[in-house]
Amino acid sequence: MKLAFSANAYLSFPIDEALRRIAAAGYAGVELLADVPHAWPAGLLEVQKDAIRRSLEDNRLTISNINAFMMNAVADPRQPYWHPSWTDPDPHYRTIRREHTKRSLRLALDLGAPHITTEPGGPAFEGQSRADALRLFREELLPCVEMAEAIGVGLLIEPEPELTIERFGEYLEFVESLDSPRVGLNFDVGHAYCVGEVPQDWVARMAPHTVHYHLEDIAATRVHKHLIPGHGAVDLKATINAIADTGYDGWLTVELYPYGDSPDAAAAEAFAYLAPLVHDAKRRTTDHTDFTDEE
Repeated sequence: MKLAFSANAYLSFPIDEALRRIAAAGYAGVELLADVPHAWPAGLLEVQKDAIRRSLEDNRLTISNINAFMMNAVADPRQPYWHPSWTDPDPHYRTIRREHTKRSLRLALDLGAPHITTEPGGPAFEGQSRADALRLFREELLPCVEMAEAIGVGLLIEPEPELTIERFGEYLEFVESLDSPRVGLNFDVGHAYCVGEVPQDWVARMAPHTVHYHLEDIAATRVHKHLIPGHGAVDLKATINAIADTGYDGWLTVELYPYGDSPDAAAAEAFAYLAPLVHDAKRRTTDHTDFTDEE
């Protein structure tokens, strides 16, 4: 297991400066934002991709994931972070989301990233049934699934409070209808806590689907606001131990986009809190394996 930090906390900085600061905080990985001002795929020239590659190399950072969830570039007045959505009643808005996802998959291929994350449907639109929302989501996502399979890049769905797919059971039901080896789960620990699910109790069950993790803390109220680890009520120690027990050896990406006014401090504090938990979880797993081997 390795710690990465999501660049969506660094919207006030150009990508090269964001990468430098994330590396300085101690992280080995970065979740690249497929959005302004970092790597909006629709307007990214090859020379800019080369600059990102050089900056990653110079800062000894690996891309943990590409975040294709956020779409600030569109500046949709209804919700500037996430709209347009997969389930928008207007097909023109859905097209924007679908084509952005395709471009993000191509960007992942170009930059050597293993996968991208996307939103799990959309909010509840007036007059739209859940069945209709799921139908639209599936119809719009399928061309992206086909592309992901063709180019060998993962397409991860991230359950989100107040969107079409909030809970793990809903995710499992939906992905069964897709039946694709390239579709996986981005397990957001804080989101699970927000909707009343105990994260550590779901880790093992979702392990066959989980490709990447998001880490943040959430207040005991379960209000969906990302907090620096240690500032909320999520049992991150138990969750990280449960992740280690599954044998997961990928990225744990810290996502703290609400801290855009002080991202350096948030990144550093999160790393100081989480690094010992990850170290202890790995050591605990190794010690258990050694004991089992001796037995």
